[in-house]
Amino acid sequence: MMLDKKGQVSTSLVTGLVFGVVTLIIGVIIALTITSTLTGADLLTSSRTTVTVTNEAGFVNETGYTLAEYDANTRLSFTITALVNTTDDDGGVFLVGNATITDGVVTNSSETVLESANITYTYITKTAEELTSTGLSTNLTEGINNVSTKIPTVLLVAAIVLILGVLAVLIAVWQRMKFSGSTL
Repeated sequence: MMLDKKGQVSTSLVTGLVFGVVTLIIGVIIALTITSTLTGADLLTSSRTTVTVTNEAGFVNETGYTLAEYDANTRLSFTITALVNTTDDDGGVFLVGNATITDGVVTNSSETVLESANITYTYITKTAEELTSTGLSTNLTEGINNVSTKIPTVLLVAAIVLILGVLAVLIAVWQRMKFSGSTL
């Protein structure tokens, strides 16, 4: 406990702690605002590239085939451009409209089952800047959630420290009065 010349508790420690916490909160708010603006304004999407995968061996039935290049975090807008039946010797082209992609899984929307097929599709890759911005925003949000769960504990510790500090000051004042022969 810091005491000034008059025997009173110095407020510089408390002021410094409050200023530090407020500065940290303002910094986090600014960082969240910046990442939210970058992500929401589509400023980082102009460098996206379209990739074509040709003749990936797979199947098309009601259970679904997961595309080898599917990654929900870095790739989006999967579109089937060609579907060739390799089950039969004739290798007929299957109508693209008879197959759908949902979350990277190709399923059959017709009665025909292709146990063996070559699937040609396209997808768009996110930019490194986009992934970084999304990761930063996610990490900040998770960090805030982790800290907010600790707030009751931090407040309890702060209350205990405050009570102990007040008790220490009261004991110091009582001892000073006791030595000087004063009474309350």
